[in-house]
Amino acid sequence: MNITLTTPAMLFPAISLLLLAYTNRFITLASIIRNFGSDTVEENAQKQIANLRKRIQLIKRMQEAGVGSFFLCVLAMLAIYTEYQQIGSWIFGGSLVLLLYSLWMSVLEIRISVEALDVHLQSYNLDYKKRK
Repeated sequence: MNITLTTPAMLFPAISLLLLAYTNRFITLASIIRNFGSDTVEENAQKQIANLRKRIQLIKRMQEAGVGSFFLCVLAMLAIYTEYQQIGSWIFGGSLVLLLYSLWMSVLEIRISVEALDVHLQSYNLDYKKRK
């Protein structure tokens, strides 16, 4: 398959926006962790801490995969520019795979975030039906 130089370039805005969104998630999570009460040792707090740790690791992987995708996208453009069409196509394919992995990690982080909200709601001892 032949791709032009503009094909990988079309991913630049999408990847840049994803990285910005991931950074915002990270900043928000860091703020939550910094404001988390260290004097709270109850079971609910322990669940929240475990949840926050999982989310930090997922966001780290999301960012790494997003940056890796961006890097491979630029490398693909460079290969296509230097007329290594086939190599550029394969590198671009790798960029898409990393982007897909990054998006999947994002979905997992969202699911864990929802679990964190459920844990927080449980602290109010309100009756509610847990969604699955």
